[in-house]
Amino acid sequence: MKALYSSLNRIIEVLLVVIFSLLVLDVLWQVFGRYVLNKSFSFTEEFARFALIWLTILGAAYLNGKREHLAMDYWLNQLPPEGRAARRRIIEMLMAAFALIVMVVGGGNLVYTTLRLGQVSPAMGVPLGAVYAIVPISGLLIIFFSIYNFRHHEH
Repeated sequence: MKALYSSLNRIIEVLLVVIFSLLVLDVLWQVFGRYVLNKSFSFTEEFARFALIWLTILGAAYLNGKREHLAMDYWLNQLPPEGRAARRRIIEMLMAAFALIVMVVGGGNLVYTTLRLGQVSPAMGVPLGAVYAIVPISGLLIIFFSIYNFRHHEH
């Protein structure tokens, strides 16, 4: 399980760097086009929006796996080590349940609905289901990372 955990983290890291790099290039191209070429490209704004969606949601899954997500842990750190470990296990279970219900089931339903309706983005013509697919994918990653953290990081 550790090898899968490490591999997934590495793949996600690379993917996040690629998405962020494409986002920066896209925005630079948009600025260059507007102010130097005096021409506005319609796809740049849409691509930036989609890249930011993927970057944010996939980044949340990545940070959950690394246990570096935003947390208010003042009260947790006041507990004795045994209480802290039990509370962290409860938190991992709650995060996995949230990811399953909201991201996998709800996000999967969103993807299915948008694909079934044939919705495409106006400028790029990308199926919106492909854009929204990151929600259930990240939900599955969060569930995996929560299970891993539950089993391997009980401190």
